[in-house]
Amino acid sequence: MSEIVVYELDKPAAMRPSPGTPGGAERRVRTVHAAPAAPGTHTAPGPRTLCGKDTFAMEAAPWEPSEHPGAPWYPPEYASVVCPDCDAVMEI
Repeated sequence: MSEIVVYELDKPAAMRPSPGTPGGAERRVRTVHAAPAAPGTHTAPGPRTLCGKDTFAMEAAPWEPSEHPGAPWYPPEYASVVCPDCDAVMEI
């Protein structure tokens, strides 16, 4: 099975532009999910995560578990925000 790591991002806060700040606000990763690859591809997530959430508004992560033998399925820097349901499925 081929999974894609996807990020559920926080909604950008409404910010008033001020001198010296970029126009776009950076969106933080709220939760890290796993999704099966879309049919016919190994790089795009399918429509739902392993926990059942819609992937439409999520961002595919550059992290590919198969490229990091022995590492967890998610990027280690996001260990504190991993979806427990996706993690449970990935452990099987």
